[in-house]
Amino acid sequence: MKRNHIRIHLTIFRGKSLLLNEDKTLFVDDIYIIAPQLLVVYEDLIHIDLFTVTPSEIINKDTMKILFDPNGILTAKQKNTTLSLTPLEFQDAVDDTVWYLYQYYWSAQRGNEIWSVHLLRNCLEHFAKVLLHKYCPERALLGLKTLSNSLPSDPLHEIVDIMNCMSLVTHEMAVKKLVTFFENESHWIFENVPNKEEIKPLWEKIKDLLH
Repeated sequence: MKRNHIRIHLTIFRGKSLLLNEDKTLFVDDIYIIAPQLLVVYEDLIHIDLFTVTPSEIINKDTMKILFDPNGILTAKQKNTTLSLTPLEFQDAVDDTVWYLYQYYWSAQRGNEIWSVHLLRNCLEHFAKVLLHKYCPERALLGLKTLSNSLPSDPLHEIVDIMNCMSLVTHEMAVKKLVTFFENESHWIFENVPNKEEIKPLWEKIKDLLH
């Protein structure tokens, strides 16, 4: 899409017809998540995702680039945006990492290989936030999609090694590597999580079963 087309799309969200007639489209969807939202994918695979919110509905976890704000309504919101985890969100990430290891254990015991791999992937999604909270806290909320750019080389190599083993045949190797990685980080994790006693007993038990 040409630069002037992008500028037009960003400034004419007055009616859907103008957006759809600018170029040929491959996909259009009207949805409602936190506000009315319009998704459009054009034939060159450029996409736009437009939605409307009031100042009180803007989520501080969303980063924003202000293109036009003559009355300064969004300036304060822009200063408050963050991709870091709150203490409660960090607690949830640790809890969910261990919880999915627990679910994996029982799935593997039942011989459900497909579900076991799925549960390991869920576990890794939460563990990614745990690692980022330590190594790159300002981007921790992004999780897996920012690991390649945000983790130091050593922990990133361990994640890659784990993911290379996440298959129906080798998931048992993957979980052993994941448990070892969590154990190596566990001192820092339990020193920083708000309520370590909430999850540590389950971790100690599941560690012994999966290590």
